[in-house]
Amino acid sequence: MSPHKKRSKTTDDAAPPGGVVARGGKVDPEALRAQVEANALDQLGDEESDAEEQLAHVSFTLARDLNKRLDRYLTDRITFLSRNQLQRLVEAGAVLVNGREAKPSTKLRVGDVVDVSIPPPPPKDIQPEAIPINVLYEDEHLLVLNKQPDLIVHPARSHHAGTLLNGLVHHFAQQGAGALSAVGKDVARPGVVHRLDRNTSGVMVVAKDDLAHWKLAGLFERRQVDKRYLALVEGVMEIDADIIEAPLGPSPSRVKGQREKMVVRHDELGKQAITLYRVRQRFPLDTPEPIGQRGVRGYTLVELELKTGRTHQIRVHLSNLGYPIAGDDMYGGHNIQHVDIGNDTPGVALARQALHACVLAFRHPITGAPVTFTAPVPHDFAAVVRALRAMHTAGPIITPPGATIDLAQALP
Repeated sequence: MSPHKKRSKTTDDAAPPGGVVARGGKVDPEALRAQVEANALDQLGDEESDAEEQLAHVSFTLARDLNKRLDRYLTDRITFLSRNQLQRLVEAGAVLVNGREAKPSTKLRVGDVVDVSIPPPPPKDIQPEAIPINVLYEDEHLLVLNKQPDLIVHPARSHHAGTLLNGLVHHFAQQGAGALSAVGKDVARPGVVHRLDRNTSGVMVVAKDDLAHWKLAGLFERRQVDKRYLALVEGVMEIDADIIEAPLGPSPSRVKGQREKMVVRHDELGKQAITLYRVRQRFPLDTPEPIGQRGVRGYTLVELELKTGRTHQIRVHLSNLGYPIAGDDMYGGHNIQHVDIGNDTPGVALARQALHACVLAFRHPITGAPVTFTAPVPHDFAAVVRALRAMHTAGPIITPPGATIDLAQALP
Protein backbone atom coordinates (compact mmCIF):
# COMPACT_ATOMS: atom_id res chain seq x y z
CA MET A 1 0.00 0.00 0.00
CA SER A 2 1.27 3.47 -0.85
CA PRO A 3 2.43 5.49 2.16
CA HIS A 4 0.04 8.23 1.01
CA LYS A 5 -3.05 6.08 1.49
CA LYS A 6 -5.17 5.95 4.58
CA ARG A 7 -6.85 2.77 5.80
CA SER A 8 -9.97 2.60 7.95
CA LYS A 9 -10.11 -0.27 10.40
CA THR A 10 -13.00 -1.80 12.28
CA THR A 11 -14.09 -4.98 13.98
CA ASP A 12 -17.21 -6.70 12.74
CA ASP A 13 -19.35 -6.07 15.81
CA ALA A 14 -18.17 -2.68 17.05
CA ALA A 15 -17.45 -0.20 14.29
CA PRO A 16 -16.72 3.27 15.67
CA PRO A 17 -18.86 6.18 14.45
CA GLY A 18 -17.35 8.50 11.84
CA GLY A 19 -14.73 7.74 9.21
CA VAL A 20 -15.29 5.56 6.15
CA VAL A 21 -16.81 2.72 8.17
CA ALA A 22 -19.87 3.88 10.10
CA ARG A 23 -21.52 2.28 13.12
CA GLY A 24 -22.84 -1.15 12.23
CA GLY A 25 -19.87 -1.94 9.99
CA LYS A 26 -21.27 -0.44 6.78
CA VAL A 27 -19.06 1.66 4.51
CA ASP A 28 -20.29 5.26 4.21
CA PRO A 29 -20.14 6.15 0.49
CA GLU A 30 -19.85 9.90 1.13
CA ALA A 31 -17.00 9.44 3.60
CA LEU A 32 -15.38 7.04 1.15
CA ARG A 33 -15.57 9.59 -1.65
CA ALA A 34 -13.99 12.21 0.64
CA GLN A 35 -11.13 9.84 1.50
CA VAL A 36 -10.48 9.07 -2.17
CA GLU A 37 -10.33 12.79 -2.90
CA ALA A 38 -7.91 13.23 0.00
CA ASN A 39 -5.75 10.39 -1.36
CA ALA A 40 -5.71 12.08 -4.75
CA LEU A 41 -4.57 15.38 -3.20
CA ASP A 42 -1.86 13.57 -1.22
CA GLN A 43 -0.57 12.02 -4.44
CA LEU A 44 -0.17 15.27 -6.34
CA GLY A 45 3.37 15.32 -7.64
CA ASP A 46 3.80 11.57 -7.19
CA GLU A 47 4.83 10.46 -10.67
CA GLU A 48 3.89 6.83 -10.03
CA SER A 49 0.33 7.49 -8.90
CA ASP A 50 -2.59 6.92 -11.25
CA ALA A 51 -6.38 6.67 -11.09
CA GLU A 52 -6.26 3.03 -10.00
CA GLU A 53 -4.19 3.95 -6.96
CA GLN A 54 -6.60 6.62 -5.76
CA LEU A 55 -8.69 4.14 -3.81
CA ALA A 56 -10.01 3.92 -0.29
CA HIS A 57 -8.69 1.06 1.82
CA VAL A 58 -10.80 -0.56 4.53
CA SER A 59 -9.88 -3.35 6.91
CA PHE A 60 -12.38 -5.52 8.81
CA THR A 61 -11.48 -7.91 11.64
CA LEU A 62 -14.13 -10.51 12.41
CA ALA A 63 -14.95 -10.56 16.13
CA ARG A 64 -17.42 -13.40 15.64
CA ASP A 65 -17.53 -16.63 13.65
CA LEU A 66 -20.09 -15.70 11.01
CA ASN A 67 -19.53 -18.76 8.78
CA LYS A 68 -20.37 -16.54 5.80
CA ARG A 69 -19.05 -16.36 2.24
CA LEU A 70 -16.73 -13.43 1.52
CA ASP A 71 -18.94 -11.96 -1.23
CA ARG A 72 -22.03 -12.05 1.01
CA TYR A 73 -20.10 -10.49 3.89
CA LEU A 74 -18.93 -7.65 1.65
CA THR A 75 -22.46 -7.14 0.31
CA ASP A 76 -23.57 -6.44 3.90
CA ARG A 77 -20.70 -3.98 4.43
CA ILE A 78 -20.43 -2.16 1.08
CA THR A 79 -24.05 -1.61 0.20
CA PHE A 80 -23.53 0.77 -2.74
CA LEU A 81 -21.91 -2.02 -4.81
CA SER A 82 -23.87 -5.00 -6.09
CA ARG A 83 -22.87 -8.54 -5.18
CA ASN A 84 -21.73 -9.09 -8.77
CA GLN A 85 -19.54 -5.97 -8.63
CA LEU A 86 -18.04 -7.12 -5.34
CA GLN A 87 -17.34 -10.56 -6.80
CA ARG A 88 -15.45 -8.87 -9.63
CA LEU A 89 -13.54 -6.83 -7.05
CA VAL A 90 -12.51 -10.03 -5.25
CA GLU A 91 -11.56 -11.75 -8.51
CA ALA A 92 -9.44 -8.73 -9.47
CA GLY A 93 -7.30 -9.23 -6.35
CA ALA A 94 -8.58 -6.08 -4.60
CA VAL A 95 -9.69 -8.05 -1.52
CA LEU A 96 -7.27 -9.88 0.78
CA VAL A 97 -8.16 -12.27 3.58
CA ASN A 98 -5.35 -12.57 6.11
CA GLY A 99 -2.98 -11.01 3.58
CA ARG A 100 -3.78 -13.41 0.74
CA GLU A 101 -5.96 -13.12 -2.35
CA ALA A 102 -9.27 -14.91 -1.88
CA LYS A 103 -12.27 -16.17 -3.84
CA PRO A 104 -15.85 -14.88 -3.57
CA SER A 105 -16.77 -18.24 -2.01
CA THR A 106 -14.09 -18.07 0.72
CA LYS A 107 -15.69 -18.78 4.11
CA LEU A 108 -14.86 -16.26 6.84
CA ARG A 109 -14.12 -17.24 10.43
CA VAL A 110 -13.52 -15.46 13.72
CA GLY A 111 -10.25 -13.51 13.70
CA ASP A 112 -10.03 -13.24 9.90
CA VAL A 113 -8.79 -9.87 8.64
CA VAL A 114 -10.40 -8.67 5.41
CA ASP A 115 -8.61 -5.86 3.56
CA VAL A 116 -10.55 -4.16 0.76
CA SER A 117 -9.44 -1.60 -1.83
CA ILE A 118 -12.69 0.12 -2.81
CA PRO A 119 -13.26 2.25 -5.92
CA PRO A 120 -15.02 5.53 -5.20
CA PRO A 121 -18.79 5.50 -5.68
CA PRO A 122 -19.98 7.71 -8.52
CA PRO A 123 -21.88 10.88 -7.57
CA LYS A 124 -25.62 10.35 -7.17
CA ASP A 125 -26.55 13.63 -8.83
CA ILE A 126 -25.84 13.35 -12.54
CA GLN A 127 -25.21 16.72 -14.17
CA PRO A 128 -26.78 17.47 -17.57
CA GLU A 129 -24.43 17.69 -20.55
CA ALA A 130 -25.25 18.53 -24.16
CA ILE A 131 -24.29 15.11 -25.51
CA PRO A 132 -26.19 14.17 -28.70
CA ILE A 133 -28.83 11.49 -28.15
CA ASN A 134 -30.10 9.65 -31.23
CA VAL A 135 -33.65 8.84 -30.12
CA LEU A 136 -35.35 6.02 -32.03
CA TYR A 137 -38.55 5.97 -29.96
CA GLU A 138 -39.91 7.63 -26.84
CA ASP A 139 -43.14 7.52 -24.87
CA GLU A 140 -44.07 8.26 -21.26
CA HIS A 141 -42.59 4.96 -20.03
CA LEU A 142 -39.38 4.34 -21.95
CA LEU A 143 -36.87 5.75 -24.39
CA VAL A 144 -35.04 3.77 -27.07
CA LEU A 145 -31.84 5.21 -28.54
CA ASN A 146 -28.98 4.42 -30.89
CA LYS A 147 -25.83 4.81 -28.76
CA GLN A 148 -22.79 6.20 -30.55
CA PRO A 149 -19.39 4.52 -30.07
CA ASP A 150 -16.84 5.85 -27.58
CA LEU A 151 -19.54 6.67 -25.05
CA ILE A 152 -19.72 5.20 -21.55
CA VAL A 153 -23.28 4.45 -20.43
CA HIS A 154 -23.15 5.63 -16.80
CA PRO A 155 -20.73 7.23 -14.34
CA ALA A 156 -18.19 4.81 -12.90
CA ARG A 157 -14.83 5.14 -11.17
CA SER A 158 -13.00 8.09 -12.74
CA HIS A 159 -15.68 8.71 -15.40
CA HIS A 160 -18.12 11.00 -13.61
CA ALA A 161 -19.00 13.08 -16.67
CA GLY A 162 -19.36 12.70 -20.41
CA THR A 163 -21.59 9.63 -20.14
CA LEU A 164 -24.81 8.67 -21.86
CA LEU A 165 -26.73 9.38 -18.65
CA ASN A 166 -25.36 12.94 -18.56
CA GLY A 167 -26.75 13.35 -22.08
CA LEU A 168 -30.12 11.86 -21.14
CA VAL A 169 -30.49 14.19 -18.15
CA HIS A 170 -29.86 17.10 -20.55
CA HIS A 171 -32.33 15.63 -23.06
CA PHE A 172 -35.12 15.56 -20.48
CA ALA A 173 -34.24 19.02 -19.19
CA GLN A 174 -34.56 20.41 -22.72
CA GLN A 175 -37.96 18.76 -23.08
CA GLY A 176 -39.16 20.26 -19.81
CA ALA A 177 -40.84 16.95 -18.99
CA GLY A 178 -39.93 13.33 -18.42
CA ALA A 179 -37.13 11.81 -16.40
CA LEU A 180 -35.34 8.55 -15.71
CA SER A 181 -36.69 5.96 -13.30
CA ALA A 182 -35.40 6.15 -9.74
CA VAL A 183 -34.33 2.50 -9.85
CA GLY A 184 -30.54 2.42 -9.61
CA LYS A 185 -30.25 6.08 -8.61
CA ASP A 186 -28.29 5.23 -5.45
CA VAL A 187 -25.43 3.91 -7.63
CA ALA A 188 -25.73 6.64 -10.31
CA ARG A 189 -27.52 4.37 -12.77
CA PRO A 190 -31.09 5.68 -12.87
CA GLY A 191 -33.11 4.14 -15.67
CA VAL A 192 -30.32 1.85 -16.85
CA VAL A 193 -31.82 -1.56 -17.63
CA HIS A 194 -28.91 -2.92 -19.67
CA ARG A 195 -25.58 -1.64 -20.97
CA LEU A 196 -23.28 -1.67 -23.98
CA ASP A 197 -19.48 -1.51 -23.93
CA ARG A 198 -17.95 1.91 -24.44
CA ASN A 199 -16.98 1.25 -28.06
CA THR A 200 -20.02 -0.86 -28.95
CA SER A 201 -22.68 1.19 -30.70
CA GLY A 202 -26.36 0.48 -31.10
CA VAL A 203 -29.82 0.15 -29.70
CA MET A 204 -30.54 0.55 -25.98
CA VAL A 205 -33.68 1.01 -23.93
CA VAL A 206 -33.87 3.10 -20.73
CA ALA A 207 -36.81 3.29 -18.34
CA LYS A 208 -38.60 6.53 -17.45
CA ASP A 209 -40.61 5.21 -14.51
CA ASP A 210 -40.05 2.55 -11.86
CA LEU A 211 -42.79 0.16 -13.00
CA ALA A 212 -41.45 0.10 -16.56
CA HIS A 213 -37.93 -0.39 -15.19
CA TRP A 214 -38.79 -3.42 -13.08
CA LYS A 215 -40.84 -5.01 -15.86
CA LEU A 216 -38.10 -4.43 -18.46
CA ALA A 217 -35.52 -5.85 -16.06
CA GLY A 218 -37.72 -8.91 -15.66
CA LEU A 219 -37.88 -9.40 -19.44
CA PHE A 220 -34.08 -9.29 -19.68
CA GLU A 221 -33.65 -11.62 -16.71
CA ARG A 222 -36.10 -14.17 -18.19
CA ARG A 223 -34.39 -13.86 -21.61
CA GLN A 224 -37.59 -12.60 -23.23
CA VAL A 225 -35.74 -9.91 -25.17
CA ASP A 226 -34.44 -10.62 -28.68
CA LYS A 227 -31.00 -8.98 -29.00
CA ARG A 228 -29.29 -9.06 -32.39
CA TYR A 229 -25.85 -7.66 -33.18
CA LEU A 230 -23.83 -7.13 -36.34
CA ALA A 231 -20.07 -7.66 -36.26
CA LEU A 232 -17.33 -7.54 -38.84
CA VAL A 233 -14.79 -10.21 -37.94
CA GLU A 234 -11.32 -10.99 -39.22
CA GLY A 235 -11.19 -14.09 -41.38
CA VAL A 236 -13.68 -15.80 -43.67
CA MET A 237 -16.04 -17.97 -41.61
CA GLU A 238 -16.72 -21.30 -43.31
CA ILE A 239 -19.88 -22.41 -41.51
CA ASP A 240 -23.06 -20.41 -42.24
CA ALA A 241 -24.47 -20.71 -38.71
CA ASP A 242 -23.53 -22.29 -35.41
CA ILE A 243 -23.85 -22.07 -31.64
CA ILE A 244 -20.95 -20.93 -29.46
CA GLU A 245 -21.33 -22.28 -25.93
CA ALA A 246 -18.34 -21.55 -23.70
CA PRO A 247 -18.42 -20.41 -20.05
CA LEU A 248 -16.89 -17.01 -19.36
CA GLY A 249 -15.12 -15.59 -16.33
CA PRO A 250 -12.51 -12.99 -15.37
CA SER A 251 -8.95 -13.30 -16.58
CA PRO A 252 -6.71 -14.91 -13.94
CA SER A 253 -3.90 -12.53 -14.91
CA ARG A 254 -3.24 -9.60 -12.59
CA VAL A 255 -1.13 -7.79 -15.20
CA LYS A 256 -2.48 -4.33 -16.05
CA GLY A 257 -4.30 -4.53 -19.38
CA GLN A 258 -5.06 -8.22 -18.89
CA ARG A 259 -6.96 -8.24 -15.60
CA GLU A 260 -9.82 -6.28 -17.19
CA LYS A 261 -10.39 -9.04 -19.76
CA MET A 262 -12.86 -11.91 -19.71
CA VAL A 263 -11.77 -15.39 -20.78
CA VAL A 264 -13.24 -18.83 -21.40
CA ARG A 265 -13.13 -20.66 -18.06
CA HIS A 266 -14.23 -24.18 -17.20
CA ASP A 267 -13.82 -23.78 -13.44
CA GLU A 268 -16.13 -22.44 -10.73
CA LEU A 269 -15.63 -18.85 -11.94
CA GLY A 270 -16.90 -19.62 -15.44
CA LYS A 271 -20.55 -18.70 -16.04
CA GLN A 272 -22.71 -20.16 -18.80
CA ALA A 273 -22.57 -18.11 -22.00
CA ILE A 274 -24.35 -18.91 -25.27
CA THR A 275 -24.06 -17.01 -28.55
CA LEU A 276 -25.64 -17.93 -31.90
CA TYR A 277 -23.90 -16.65 -35.03
CA ARG A 278 -25.17 -16.48 -38.60
CA VAL A 279 -23.00 -15.39 -41.52
CA ARG A 280 -24.59 -12.62 -43.61
CA GLN A 281 -21.78 -11.86 -46.12
CA ARG A 282 -18.20 -12.98 -46.75
CA PHE A 283 -15.38 -10.79 -48.02
CA PRO A 284 -12.34 -12.85 -49.04
CA LEU A 285 -9.43 -10.61 -50.03
CA ASP A 286 -7.50 -11.21 -53.21
CA THR A 287 -4.17 -9.84 -51.96
CA PRO A 288 -0.62 -11.06 -52.62
CA GLU A 289 0.24 -10.81 -48.92
CA PRO A 290 -1.89 -11.41 -45.80
CA ILE A 291 -3.09 -8.25 -44.06
CA GLY A 292 -2.16 -7.51 -40.47
CA GLN A 293 -0.09 -9.38 -37.93
CA ARG A 294 -2.49 -12.34 -37.89
CA GLY A 295 -2.36 -12.77 -41.64
CA VAL A 296 -5.94 -11.67 -42.30
CA ARG A 297 -7.12 -12.84 -45.72
CA GLY A 298 -10.65 -11.58 -45.48
CA TYR A 299 -13.57 -10.48 -43.35
CA THR A 300 -17.05 -11.75 -42.53
CA LEU A 301 -20.20 -9.79 -41.70
CA VAL A 302 -21.97 -11.85 -39.07
CA GLU A 303 -25.30 -11.58 -37.22
CA LEU A 304 -25.20 -12.58 -33.56
CA GLU A 305 -28.00 -13.57 -31.23
CA LEU A 306 -27.40 -13.53 -27.50
CA LYS A 307 -28.97 -16.18 -25.29
CA THR A 308 -27.06 -14.92 -22.24
CA GLY A 309 -25.64 -11.50 -21.42
CA ARG A 310 -22.14 -11.89 -19.99
CA THR A 311 -19.53 -9.12 -19.99
CA HIS A 312 -17.70 -8.99 -23.37
CA GLN A 313 -19.53 -12.18 -24.36
CA ILE A 314 -19.58 -11.70 -28.14
CA ARG A 315 -16.03 -10.36 -28.24
CA VAL A 316 -14.57 -13.27 -26.28
CA HIS A 317 -16.62 -15.97 -28.03
CA LEU A 318 -15.64 -14.82 -31.52
CA SER A 319 -11.98 -14.37 -30.58
CA ASN A 320 -11.89 -17.81 -28.97
CA LEU A 321 -13.35 -19.25 -32.18
CA GLY A 322 -10.48 -17.73 -34.15
CA TYR A 323 -12.42 -14.81 -35.67
CA PRO A 324 -11.74 -11.70 -33.53
CA ILE A 325 -13.84 -8.63 -34.19
CA ALA A 326 -12.05 -6.15 -36.46
CA GLY A 327 -10.63 -3.27 -34.43
CA ASP A 328 -11.00 -5.08 -31.09
CA ASP A 329 -7.39 -4.92 -29.94
CA MET A 330 -8.28 -6.24 -26.46
CA TYR A 331 -9.23 -9.59 -27.95
CA GLY A 332 -6.88 -9.92 -30.92
CA GLY A 333 -8.47 -7.71 -33.57
CA HIS A 334 -6.67 -5.05 -35.62
CA ASN A 335 -7.64 -1.63 -36.89
CA ILE A 336 -8.75 -1.67 -40.53
CA GLN A 337 -6.60 0.51 -42.77
CA HIS A 338 -8.04 2.11 -45.90
CA VAL A 339 -5.59 0.11 -47.99
CA ASP A 340 -6.97 -3.12 -46.49
CA ILE A 341 -10.33 -2.49 -48.17
CA GLY A 342 -9.13 -1.37 -51.58
CA ASN A 343 -8.95 2.37 -50.88
CA ASP A 344 -5.87 4.43 -51.71
CA THR A 345 -6.58 6.91 -48.91
CA PRO A 346 -3.85 6.70 -46.24
CA GLY A 347 -4.73 6.06 -42.61
CA VAL A 348 -7.20 4.08 -40.54
CA ALA A 349 -10.71 3.31 -41.81
CA LEU A 350 -11.97 1.77 -38.55
CA ALA A 351 -10.15 2.32 -35.25
CA ARG A 352 -12.57 0.61 -32.87
CA GLN A 353 -14.34 -2.71 -32.50
CA ALA A 354 -16.77 -3.31 -35.37
CA LEU A 355 -19.63 -4.42 -33.13
CA HIS A 356 -23.11 -2.91 -33.28
CA ALA A 357 -26.28 -3.73 -31.31
CA CYS A 358 -28.66 -3.65 -34.23
CA VAL A 359 -32.07 -4.96 -33.15
CA LEU A 360 -33.92 -5.03 -29.84
CA ALA A 361 -37.35 -6.68 -29.70
CA PHE A 362 -39.58 -7.19 -26.64
CA ARG A 363 -43.10 -6.70 -25.34
CA HIS A 364 -43.76 -3.16 -24.17
CA PRO A 365 -43.57 -3.28 -20.34
CA ILE A 366 -46.85 -1.39 -19.89
CA THR A 367 -49.01 -2.08 -22.95
CA GLY A 368 -47.74 -5.60 -23.62
CA ALA A 369 -47.60 -4.89 -27.37
CA PRO A 370 -44.65 -6.45 -29.26
CA VAL A 371 -42.13 -3.80 -30.35
CA THR A 372 -39.01 -4.06 -32.48
CA PHE A 373 -36.35 -1.37 -32.89
CA THR A 374 -33.54 -1.32 -35.44
CA ALA A 375 -30.54 0.99 -35.05
CA PRO A 376 -28.66 1.80 -38.27
CA VAL A 377 -24.92 1.04 -38.21
CA PRO A 378 -22.63 4.08 -37.60
CA HIS A 379 -20.91 5.76 -40.53
CA ASP A 380 -17.40 4.34 -39.97
CA PHE A 381 -18.62 0.74 -39.74
CA ALA A 382 -21.02 1.16 -42.68
CA ALA A 383 -18.33 2.79 -44.85
CA VAL A 384 -16.03 -0.20 -44.36
CA VAL A 385 -18.78 -2.64 -45.33
CA ARG A 386 -19.62 -0.59 -48.43
CA ALA A 387 -15.95 -0.60 -49.46
CA LEU A 388 -15.70 -4.36 -48.97
CA ARG A 389 -18.87 -4.89 -51.00
CA ALA A 390 -17.37 -2.85 -53.83
CA MET A 391 -14.45 -5.27 -54.15
CA HIS A 392 -14.79 -7.89 -56.88
CA THR A 393 -14.15 -10.72 -54.40
CA ALA A 394 -17.17 -9.89 -52.21
CA GLY A 395 -19.59 -12.77 -51.73
CA PRO A 396 -23.39 -12.54 -51.92
CA ILE A 397 -25.61 -11.50 -49.01
CA ILE A 398 -27.08 -14.63 -47.44
CA THR A 399 -29.87 -15.18 -44.92
CA PRO A 400 -29.40 -18.40 -42.93
CA PRO A 401 -32.44 -19.79 -41.10
CA GLY A 402 -33.17 -17.72 -38.01
CA ALA A 403 -31.48 -14.54 -39.26
CA THR A 404 -33.77 -11.55 -38.75
CA ILE A 405 -31.72 -8.37 -39.30
CA ASP A 406 -32.85 -6.42 -42.37
CA LEU A 407 -29.46 -5.42 -43.80
CA ALA A 408 -31.04 -2.84 -46.08
CA GLN A 409 -32.38 -1.06 -42.99
CA ALA A 410 -29.30 -1.63 -40.83
CA LEU A 411 -26.81 -0.61 -43.53
CA PRO A 412 -28.64 2.05 -45.55
